[in-house]
Amino acid sequence: MSGGPDSLALMLLMHAAYPGEFEVASVDHGLRAESAAECRFVAGVCDDLGIAHTTLAVKVRAGNIQSQARAARYRALASWMDENGLSVLATAHHADDQAETILMRLNRGSGLSGLAGVRPVGKVPGSGHRLIRPLLGWRKADLAQLVADFGIEPVADPSNSDDRFDRVRIRKALAESDWIDAASLAQSASNLADAKEALDWMVECEWDRQVERRDDTLLYVPQAPRAIRLAVLERAIIEFGGEPRGGDVAKLLDTLEHGGSGNLAGVLASVTKDGWRLRREPPRRH
Repeated sequence: MSGGPDSLALMLLMHAAYPGEFEVASVDHGLRAESAAECRFVAGVCDDLGIAHTTLAVKVRAGNIQSQARAARYRALASWMDENGLSVLATAHHADDQAETILMRLNRGSGLSGLAGVRPVGKVPGSGHRLIRPLLGWRKADLAQLVADFGIEPVADPSNSDDRFDRVRIRKALAESDWIDAASLAQSASNLADAKEALDWMVECEWDRQVERRDDTLLYVPQAPRAIRLAVLERAIIEFGGEPRGGDVAKLLDTLEHGGSGNLAGVLASVTKDGWRLRREPPRRH
């Protein structure tokens, strides 16, 4: 819980529906001077309502600040869940968040997996804990009104208006475009998630039937349409410990379909008379 209107609304709804059955955590990323005071504000609100609260301090690695902050946040939350015997993590993603995510991913040329947006139920990144997003059907304005009606003044995070971040620019464009319906975009994401579930089932069938492990090698004899081949190829690379990006996997697929060979995420892929052969790249000599 950051203290913004979304997470405050989630806490108030949880308190009404499941009083005494949940705890709250705030994460201090240490990126702004105000963050410690914001965590104390959240702690005070929780104390007034009799809700257990913990502040988790994290260090954010250099690089993509928002991405690294997200990773650090989920690592800390997973540890907090372990230590306190908590079984499910609830976050305050809502319909407007979902719409922003879809537009960002459309702008990046994402495939079906990306355009399915965030799911109502998933896993905490980097752990096996269950993650739920119970507010995906809510609009941001409705959540803000709920908090206002309760008489709480939420925290205003300046990064939410910083045009250096893609999501902020998308959010502003969405707010200025009265012809875009955020709720409809969120519904489209839900429909695409259903299609992704069907695709995953087909990928599993293709993997079971057409992929064979031979010692330290995977042999794939592709039979399915391109979208399935792409997903099977990505899974094969992950099997060897690689972390491929979707666009790079597509390029490797094109290479293999034209009879070539390539290297992606430390995995060598080539075409043989038996099918596509994948193996881990051998250690380099110095």
